[in-house]
Amino acid sequence: MSSIGSVSIGEVVLELKGIRKSFKQGKEDLEVLRSIDFRIFKGESVALIGPSGAGKSTLLNICGLLEGADTGDILLGGKICKGLTDEERTTFRRDYIGFVYQNHNLLPEFSAIENVIIPQLIAGEKYKLAKERSKNLLMRLGLSSRLKHHPSELSGGEQQRVAIARSLANKPKLLLADEPTGNLDPQTSEVVFSELIGLVKETGLSAFIATHNKDLADRMDRVVKLEEGILKEESKR
Repeated sequence: MSSIGSVSIGEVVLELKGIRKSFKQGKEDLEVLRSIDFRIFKGESVALIGPSGAGKSTLLNICGLLEGADTGDILLGGKICKGLTDEERTTFRRDYIGFVYQNHNLLPEFSAIENVIIPQLIAGEKYKLAKERSKNLLMRLGLSSRLKHHPSELSGGEQQRVAIARSLANKPKLLLADEPTGNLDPQTSEVVFSELIGLVKETGLSAFIATHNKDLADRMDRVVKLEEGILKEESKR
């Protein structure tokens, strides 16, 4: 695989080897993923596009160890994840992967800054350092005046900014995002996506982001398309 733009070939952050996944549909087996081989390198951002129902969320869940594949291997940082215990998978997700979901999944009873602090405390960070990092991330995302607001007091775009800050709180190596701007209006979507990509580039982490918006996808280093169970490299416009 060649280098893309400023991305240099180096450490492989995520690798999929021969990943297959099927679901029961009545009496039939519906094959959603067909022998997928794929790599993401350190510092690389990759957009995942494809029609609704193609299996993009399933693929991201498998990459994030939230769902198992029928066959094949998932490697994170060169480590084969097959055979990990539940506790080991949880630790991997906490320390290695950041997640951004379309529906935010913020804790409603906690403020914006608390939603970003909590994952760090769970990972063993000291409160003072966790609070400082949370404040810096939220300020970088334009939320300096909203730190103490609860999710119900925030707009959809503001909630997604908090979710982005939370996903980066533990300094992950890999960011997985499933339609992170899918519920936002076009103008807000543009702003939030720009902020997300800006933070990805600043922090040097790798990102695998599912989106229906080809214009947004083309702003990333690579675009891959999932269709009929096959993952293929797409040409950027």
